[in-house]
Amino acid sequence: MAEEFSTEGMLDMYLFENQQLLERLQEIVLDQKDADCFDEDSINEIFRTMHTIKGSSGVMMFDDITAVSHKLEDVFYYLRESHPKNVPHLELVDHVLSVADFITNEMDKLSNGEAADGDASAIIEEIDKFLNSIKESNGDGGAKKEVKENVHQEPKQFYIAPMATSASHFYKIYISFYPETELANVHAYKVIYTLKEVAEDLLYTPEDIISDEGTAQTILEEGFKILLQSQSSEEEIRKLIGIGYDIKKVDVYECTAAEFQQGFDVGSSQVKIDLDSSVEEIEAKAQNKVETAAEEPKKKEMAPGDFVIQSKEPGKAKKLAKDKPKKAEKAAFISVDVKKMDMLMDLIGELVISESVVLQNPDLKVPGLHLDNFNKAAAQMAKISTDLQNVIMSMRMVPLTNTFQKMNRIVFDVSRKLGKDIEFEMIGETTEVDKNIIEHISDPLMHLVRNAVDHGIETKEEREASGKKERAKVTLSAKTESGKVWIGVMDNGKGLDREKILAKAKKQGLLDETRAESTYTDKEVYQFITLPGFSTNEKVTEYSGRGVGMDVVVSNLQAVGGSLEIESTPGQGSIMNMKIPLTLAIIDGIVMEVGNSSFVIETGAVKEFVSVNDEMMNQKPDGEEFVMIRGECYPVLRLGEWYHLPEYKRQVEDGMMVILEVEGKIICLFVDKLVGKQEIVVKPIPSYVKKVKGLSGCTQLGDGSIALILDPAGLIE
Repeated sequence: MAEEFSTEGMLDMYLFENQQLLERLQEIVLDQKDADCFDEDSINEIFRTMHTIKGSSGVMMFDDITAVSHKLEDVFYYLRESHPKNVPHLELVDHVLSVADFITNEMDKLSNGEAADGDASAIIEEIDKFLNSIKESNGDGGAKKEVKENVHQEPKQFYIAPMATSASHFYKIYISFYPETELANVHAYKVIYTLKEVAEDLLYTPEDIISDEGTAQTILEEGFKILLQSQSSEEEIRKLIGIGYDIKKVDVYECTAAEFQQGFDVGSSQVKIDLDSSVEEIEAKAQNKVETAAEEPKKKEMAPGDFVIQSKEPGKAKKLAKDKPKKAEKAAFISVDVKKMDMLMDLIGELVISESVVLQNPDLKVPGLHLDNFNKAAAQMAKISTDLQNVIMSMRMVPLTNTFQKMNRIVFDVSRKLGKDIEFEMIGETTEVDKNIIEHISDPLMHLVRNAVDHGIETKEEREASGKKERAKVTLSAKTESGKVWIGVMDNGKGLDREKILAKAKKQGLLDETRAESTYTDKEVYQFITLPGFSTNEKVTEYSGRGVGMDVVVSNLQAVGGSLEIESTPGQGSIMNMKIPLTLAIIDGIVMEVGNSSFVIETGAVKEFVSVNDEMMNQKPDGEEFVMIRGECYPVLRLGEWYHLPEYKRQVEDGMMVILEVEGKIICLFVDKLVGKQEIVVKPIPSYVKKVKGLSGCTQLGDGSIALILDPAGLIE
């Protein structure tokens, strides 16, 4: 067994697992922050979480993370075992979140290649004071259950000298891991590291689980076997090991000291634990193995769970663990580097473009050329290509749950610092969005939520003065519609002050001098707060007010083809709606031509195509055009005139009207002709090209030409 080992290659797994645990921890705490205390299941889960983080951090030798995890584990160990009363719940919530923040910050450093050099001493001291205070407040009176201290002793070596006493127990343990478990040898070592705290003697096989990476496969195939001498009960051993997403099954069997010394008998098909025979009798039986084997039928190789415990009393045989009802099969998951996913997505995009180049090749348009077999093969290839896109897109889609939970934390922290009682509600948090989209909207969402709490929601006194009896509330919602995701931040606060915003805009010279203030719509007025440096705050606070950072919100959304809409009712609250695409990768689009230029528009925004004539057209004195279709009048936008393109068709009979509907608004787009429907690989417009209203990106068509992707919302505005 190696005395020294390297943690190289283990860090990624450590960060991934602990990130999942911390996200779950924060979810538990925030869900029960308004309760009087944590329920029993939550206490047990938080205890197990901190125990796991402590163990894995100890293996990785991150001392401060280990220490702070152990200290919080002490608190929940006491809560679990003693069931104290009068525990300050919000104070406990603060301590849990402070520990989670510390560990998260340390993990962020590790992710960036830095050292985990944070100092946890202050946090540990505060938690220590808290634990002592709740112990003192519960006193020593009454029939108080004696609780064994949850003491962590750093082991000096892998083997602990066996000093058996009358209180010692001997166990044979089999652990089975799920077949898809990565680095099973590391997970096995985490179990060993945990058991060392209660072990008097500890042996295991395979032995070189750290120095030999090949043991990971052996553990998956044959299981991990442990011999343990300890004063702990079987139930306590099972609790220490636990069963998680990596460990499938744990079999713990108590045996005699002699059987413990005998170790694992791998020569027989089953390990028979005879609780009554002496050591001499067991040795005699071992010498007669050949005769015994001849008398007994041949059995399969030993597998985890194949212990048989023999008893002198007939009918008292122990039930085999493997005879228990099988659990439902667990879904197999593996972690994949996001960069590899992005590379795969780019390759699929190139595949789609290449497919278009092949299927739209001019050589295929020779008159009289029969291509029946080619067309069948092309249709099959197109189907496979589409299925491939759908699979990779589903792999990249992740729910907004974690992002929304982070906002829950922000509301909790900011509201406590500002002394506001705010309820947080999440709607549609399971809505799935492309991972790259989530990375772009996290910061904008944080700005909007902070603004809602800081300046949307009034103080308790202000709400009472305005007659508001209901509790202050911030609602975060998400839904999908026409290939877009709508994320709304709504508060029931005081709303936006139109006159105050107009006054500030006038002071900064943002208003049109030739236009009366009364002609500005509410939507136009509210958009002023998204301009850089615009704020109606009279004093700067720790948290940005509406307008400070709002330009960052808009710029981040525009970077992914999104937009921000603001609605507000004075005295009742505001709604900030972010509209973003589901994905940045591949969309279904309609290809159109105007003059010598090609354009693409997403099929989700197209209502219908209509051919019109001059009699259906109407024009206002200011030149604005409308078309009458089935008794309804719709505004017309000639794409050739909009972008000042040469050689576009002027007569409506020669072109086509494309009716677009976005957010309940309808506009007719006049184009020269429709080319057809095509899968489009979305590419960003180069940064050196000035932003043009109504465009959201570009793409390459099958003939190699470039087409511009239209943004329907930009055209309708």
